[in-house]
Amino acid sequence: MAVFNLGSINADYFYEVPHLPKPGETLAALGSYRGLGGKGANQSIAAAQAGATVYHIGAVGPDGAWACRRLADFGVNTDHIATLNIPTAHAIINVDPQGENAIVIYSSANVAQDKARITTALKTAKSGDICILQNETNLVEQTAQLARDMGLYVVYSAAPFAADKVTAILPYIDVLVVNEVEAVQLSKALNAPIGAVSVDAVLITKGSAGSEYLSKGETVQAPAFQVRAVDTTGAGDTYLGFFAAGLDGGKPVRDAMRDGAAAAAIQVTRKGTGEAIPTLAEVRTFLEDQS
Repeated sequence: MAVFNLGSINADYFYEVPHLPKPGETLAALGSYRGLGGKGANQSIAAAQAGATVYHIGAVGPDGAWACRRLADFGVNTDHIATLNIPTAHAIINVDPQGENAIVIYSSANVAQDKARITTALKTAKSGDICILQNETNLVEQTAQLARDMGLYVVYSAAPFAADKVTAILPYIDVLVVNEVEAVQLSKALNAPIGAVSVDAVLITKGSAGSEYLSKGETVQAPAFQVRAVDTTGAGDTYLGFFAAGLDGGKPVRDAMRDGAAAAAIQVTRKGTGEAIPTLAEVRTFLEDQS
């Protein structure tokens, strides 16, 4: 089995600040560094770290070769990442001493995906493989429909949230992944409880309050692990990558959720996004220490 991910690839520029900037305020950063990020790249790295075979579908600019090398270093297949004549996407991430963040994204190559290249990539998949999608690229709905038609299991993170994008893609996905805020926004947009959304399952991540999986006739809840957060950027992506890898490996939903929660707990204790994602061995050790 394998995981195919149409996903964003960003250069993440982190700035450690005494507090998140207020409108009109200029702050002196206490530190800065660059790392690999983007919801898509983070999720691919997490799934690969969790032991899945991962194929990333995406695009970078001529300045993005380093990002492809880093993905490959983590075990992600990069054969379907195009190099375009526009800049690699990037994010400006301010992080306060409590680990909270404020992020600005320049999408660039992430929203210049090509349908023919996506189709070529998915033709190498087998029925039952997993397709991961988020809202940081173009052609998300079309890819979901193509993946569904090819028999892939489609997992969609509704972030950054846009109600119209979510409602359009619902007919083509198997698992909808939202955080608590997004769940409320979607419920309002649909004028219905989140559990009534017409998909096989909804996974709601709730930060320190854990996570909840709602499907027909089944509700699974998983607690979060209490840790001292250094930077919460990418925690949800880390959870999702480990969760998807768990499903791909045949784990029960509850175990996949527990793996995701443990991986996210480790990740937030480290600086960075993609580079902060733990290995499966680290997650197993962490879980053993919790028992």
